[in-house]
Amino acid sequence: MAIIPQQRLFGWREIDELGDLERLVLVLEYLPDEELIQKLERERGHGRNDYPVRAVWNSILAGVVFQHTSVESLRRELKRNAQLRELCGFDPARGEDAVPPSYVYSRMLVKLMQHADEVEKIFTRLVDEISTLLPDFGRVLALDSKAINSLARGKKRDEEEKVQRPDGRRDTDADFGKKTYRGRRKDGTLWEKVVSWFGYKLHLIVDAVYELPVGFTVTRASASDVKEGHKLIERVVEQNPEIIDRCEALAADKAYDDIKLTMKLWDEYQIKPVIDIRNMWQDGEETRLVTGKGNIVYDYCGTVYCHCPETNKRREMAFGGFEKDRGTLKYRCPARHYGVKCRGMEQCSATGGVRIPLAEDRRVFTPLARSSYKWKTTYKKRTAVERVNARLDEVYGFEKHFIRGLKKMKLRCALALMVMLAMAVGRLRQKQGINLRSLVKAA
Repeated sequence: MAIIPQQRLFGWREIDELGDLERLVLVLEYLPDEELIQKLERERGHGRNDYPVRAVWNSILAGVVFQHTSVESLRRELKRNAQLRELCGFDPARGEDAVPPSYVYSRMLVKLMQHADEVEKIFTRLVDEISTLLPDFGRVLALDSKAINSLARGKKRDEEEKVQRPDGRRDTDADFGKKTYRGRRKDGTLWEKVVSWFGYKLHLIVDAVYELPVGFTVTRASASDVKEGHKLIERVVEQNPEIIDRCEALAADKAYDDIKLTMKLWDEYQIKPVIDIRNMWQDGEETRLVTGKGNIVYDYCGTVYCHCPETNKRREMAFGGFEKDRGTLKYRCPARHYGVKCRGMEQCSATGGVRIPLAEDRRVFTPLARSSYKWKTTYKKRTAVERVNARLDEVYGFEKHFIRGLKKMKLRCALALMVMLAMAVGRLRQKQGINLRSLVKAA
């Protein structure tokens, strides 16, 4: 029998195969920016209109799509590319004179930073539209943070206490962040790697299947991942509640190992937390006894074992599912489940299986058991957010940038994520009207 591959309504390969102008057309056509443009045009009033607001805005979006790292780079492209100028909305009769000078872009960026709420509304509308177009969008989410290095100079030590004004070279908003990675090699030895940077941190929630952003915040590099994770989830609840209602699981790495976050996800939103765990047992114990079970123990990773009453041999128990109404995890006797011989079966009180309530240890025991196969496969989907981060670096210019200041960084991140979503909306909208089965494509 032929194996049918997993089908998707949207895949990034479709976008990657498009040319730059085709991508820009998707963004300009499907970005819901009308309210922002009208507000900016009203603020301009009856002043000179040598460089129309919409044309300048469209060219800024073109700079994101075309991966320009500076305004001057974008202006050079506009001057030599008449097709791009016309696509953005500049008067074709003026030729190169239609390209705005640098100060026009500087003023426009200041205006956009003043209207950060309107820009964020565009992002929220795009997420809503994606949610409508993709019925399973948001079913599995992934949460992570991304380091954004700044090439600017930081504060001098002797000037820490002084009030500093941004001068275009310093970045007085950025600070230093550090991440520590630990693991165990195949030979059993431990390793540790410390990564530090000066700049900012982008906190992202993405759909783990379609690799599209659902929510984001931008902070200084020193901000706590866990604290921002709480805020980011609450923001998604407020802005896109239908995503939270649809979500079944959220995957994250050890940086988000927090009992309050784990409890919030399940108790408040019925989202199964699939968050890697750190060993917080300080006294060196390998296992702990399950309350009321004389021969049943568990380790910090949530694996449950039984000890044979006759031989004291330890065996891993088989996970039997989660009972939502009871709030318990079921585990089966390994002798009965796997068919192995156990001399102490007749004496063992766990031959019929055991139920362990989540309340036994809310960090260790979660609705999706850590020892289950499904937990492992769901956790692997967390890498979706890493691929989104890689696109931001490679495609949208965050690997090497010249952005100064937290407000400007927030705006630049919002623009990049909006462009990603607008491209996805465009591809999905273009497929409408066609038989649904014919537009499903293998990933």
